Amino acid sequence: MAHPDAQRPIAVFDSGVGGLTVLHELLVQLPHEDFVYLGDTARFPYGDKSAEDLQRFALQIAERQITAGAKMLVVACNAATSAALPALRALVARAARGVDLVAVVEPESRLAVEASLTGHVGLLATPATVSSGAYANAVARLDSEIELTSVPCPDLAPIIQGGSPFDEALVDAVRSYCDPLRDARVDTVILGCTHYPLIRPILQRTLGRGVRLVFSGDVLAAEVERRLAVHGLLNGGSVEGRYRFECTGDPDAFRALGTRFLQMPLGEVVHVELDAALAASTR
Repeated sequence: MAHPDAQRPIAVFDSGVGGLTVLHELLVQLPHEDFVYLGDTARFPYGDKSAEDLQRFALQIAERQITAGAKMLVVACNAATSAALPALRALVARAARGVDLVAVVEPESRLAVEASLTGHVGLLATPATVSSGAYANAVARLDSEIELTSVPCPDLAPIIQGGSPFDEALVDAVRSYCDPLRDARVDTVILGCTHYPLIRPILQRTLGRGVRLVFSGDVLAAEVERRLAVHGLLNGGSVEGRYRFECTGDPDAFRALGTRFLQMPLGEVVHVELDAALAASTR
């Protein structure tokens, strides 16, 4: 008999629409699961926020999603994971109803370490993610001999989320960020922001076809499937699952841009107020 909690949805959250690249892989690999995605677009970008603010934002969102009945939280935001993972784990551990947690950083760090043949790995990420040291620590725990070259990219996520056509200015920015990675002769590069897969062709052309790009989407989806199976929470039905969306900013803007990231129809996007929701849940 199926576990009664298997029918509960998987909750995914990110600072904006970038996490839809992760949701895309989840929808493809876990077609019978239900998903709810929350994009904190009102407070985007996260890459220039303090660690304290990022932890507060992440806990607000996670509490909302746990209260709504999620069986698993997927933290698709690299900056939020880097700043708040221990606090998120503590929150999940206190949940009255069992909730699992899967987050970026560790899974793609492991894949990058396993993939590198030379021991020279690169990281492209937001300033907040790089300064947190989360990837550097994760890589060092996995293999202390790996040399990680980390490059903060303050402009890339805002440019990509801005929705403008890609132009030579974007290509020039990518080239400048990739210069230190080429100088370090990396053979593997972690895309440490969920927005970056949208410019994967530009990155691959700039870095060279021999460099492997590691992105959180497929490896995270595999980890989610594995963890659900371990806990007996896979939705084993034959019906295609449903997915829905919430955002803290303008729903119309989210829908217009989000389709480009998800590569599937979005449907209705519901506006939510996180501060109000958190206050109501703690009264």
